[in-house]
Amino acid sequence: MNVKRAAALVALGLTMGGIWASAQAKGEVIGVSWSNFQEERWKRDEAAIKAAVEAAGGKYISADAQGSNEKQRADIDALVTKGAKVLIVLAQDASAVLPAIASARAGGVPVLAYDRLIEDPNVLYLTFDNKEVGRLQAAAVMAVRPKGNYVFIKGSPTDPNADFLNAGQREVLKPAIDKGDIRIVGEQYTENWSPEVAQRNMEQLLTKNKNKVDAVVASNDGTAGGAVAALRAQNLAGIPVSGQDADIAALNRIAKGEQTVTIWKDSRELGAAAGKFAMLMAAHTKPAAIPGAAPWSGGPKKLTISAVFLKPTPVTADKLKLVIDGGWATKAQVCAGVAAAKAPAVCK
Repeated sequence: MNVKRAAALVALGLTMGGIWASAQAKGEVIGVSWSNFQEERWKRDEAAIKAAVEAAGGKYISADAQGSNEKQRADIDALVTKGAKVLIVLAQDASAVLPAIASARAGGVPVLAYDRLIEDPNVLYLTFDNKEVGRLQAAAVMAVRPKGNYVFIKGSPTDPNADFLNAGQREVLKPAIDKGDIRIVGEQYTENWSPEVAQRNMEQLLTKNKNKVDAVVASNDGTAGGAVAALRAQNLAGIPVSGQDADIAALNRIAKGEQTVTIWKDSRELGAAAGKFAMLMAAHTKPAAIPGAAPWSGGPKKLTISAVFLKPTPVTADKLKLVIDGGWATKAQVCAGVAAAKAPAVCK
């Protein structure tokens, strides 16, 4: 994954038909409803979306729901009132957002579900393959600790991605669980993907198991950070912990040996695709006709939706050079405070 690849995605679909569609969408407004900006990664996503929209001649506007379902519903209405011809929505709650999505569509405004599922057959769903992310997380942890007591620190209970991830994790771990090599000794959802909630949940699981936890399958880097904080307090930092998003803090934890893996979902790539697709939709391209879209029915309701899935990349200590060479993080950021005696090759 690199900047050139992200730029290539901005150009995705620029066949003669794609050029015509982009021309027809010039000057159109693309509205983005963010669930919140709590996670480090959303600012990168936003920059990529905005750049792609403006490169195609459109105008970007946005709103931050700040973790509130009520505010997100109001934000969506306000974005339409301000002239948004297409909405890109990062849903705070996959169910609570549905009435606002239906209202927007009734007004002729198409919707792109960004990174999180909105189970409506008329939306375009764009994300990385989250079940594969879960598989990669579990595989990396199991490679380090093939036996022992495992806990799951899952994502938000209102985000379908949390269950997609856990399904992928369990798929990989199942043979070892069935053999008795791995025991699941606890699992918790993490409200709003909050690191503070994850830390509290991890503390409770450690107490419940008298600190006899050998591995933590955490579903993103925020929850991984909370889990690692709880482990540090019990002098257990260094047991395998997974994450995703390639947050700078997580990359640094990997270099320090406190986190095993993060799954890099290059949000520059995802954002560039979202901006491009939104502009095509503004020119009346149907979700099913978007480049790379295919029918998918893997959501809880089994509704068929047009979806585009991008490929994630696992980053472990021996792969940290990938994110540095890709311009995602600097060596200084990755290697800050890393003890020379235990430093991975990229930090030497």
